[in-house]
Amino acid sequence: MRPSVAGSLAIDVTGLSKSFGGKRVVDSFAISVPRGTIYGFLGPNGSGKTTTIRMLCGLLIPEAGGGTCLGFDLRHEQAAIKRRVGYMTQRFSLYEELSIKENLDFIARVYGVPQRKHAVSEALAGLGLSDRAGQLTGTLSGGWKQRLALAACLIHRPELLLLDEPTAGVDPKARREFWDHIHELAAQGLTVLVSTHYMDEAERCHRLAYIADGRLLAQGTAAEITRKSELSTWQVTGEGVAALAKELRGTRGVDMVVPFGAALHVSGVEQSALEAAIAPYRDRPGLEWRRIASGLEDAFIRLMQEAPSAAQ
Repeated sequence: MRPSVAGSLAIDVTGLSKSFGGKRVVDSFAISVPRGTIYGFLGPNGSGKTTTIRMLCGLLIPEAGGGTCLGFDLRHEQAAIKRRVGYMTQRFSLYEELSIKENLDFIARVYGVPQRKHAVSEALAGLGLSDRAGQLTGTLSGGWKQRLALAACLIHRPELLLLDEPTAGVDPKARREFWDHIHELAAQGLTVLVSTHYMDEAERCHRLAYIADGRLLAQGTAAEITRKSELSTWQVTGEGVAALAKELRGTRGVDMVVPFGAALHVSGVEQSALEAAIAPYRDRPGLEWRRIASGLEDAFIRLMQEAPSAAQ
């Protein structure tokens, strides 16, 4: 086993490409991920996020390009990479007729974890599962199943954790607790790749990559991606905003009109053109306008509009 090197790159790849059935689903992807980083992957359904992440982790072989993951060659040392990866799928995949402890013991056996009983006890305690160790998995709520799935991914002490839409279907409290734990793990040196559609989760990532039609369109921190979108945004509240949205859509200078609760976000990439477009509506009775900083969701929607449509 090669030792981990603090501060080194967990992933360093260039030119990754992959096709299925003659369709290019990942096209010349390149990325560098430092160890201990939580890296979020965003993009429309069918954009190639999961395929990209699976290639990065050695679970799929690229047809072009290459690089390293955890210091191992992506093309020729997949077995070594996979032994060091924890993979949490969107769909819960453990045995519901077994107890929590039995499931963890089974996964530990599969990985050949040394001192298995101690490892299972540590996994139970680490995710707050000790008091429920004997409970049948099928009786757990979504949040507790999520904890169990994460414990199973971590029991062999991976260096890289792959999370595919990990909090789909769980309540906000469970989501927050889950992310708190992910940040604790990253602080200990674990590298995390996560695909998500939740903007609040994306903002919890250290860095983000936006993928559409198999290509990397933007990457950086949430603040950097928002800034690079070059959007100017106004928020409007009051009576008749739904009708106002219909009027504004398609107006020259207005690139996006997006409802946010009882408000609208009206955005454009050219500030002067946007302000000229909304000027006739600024004095309309019952409406309150104010300029706001564009958010990650505004930038995300803008990138979706610019990206070629992808079939799921």
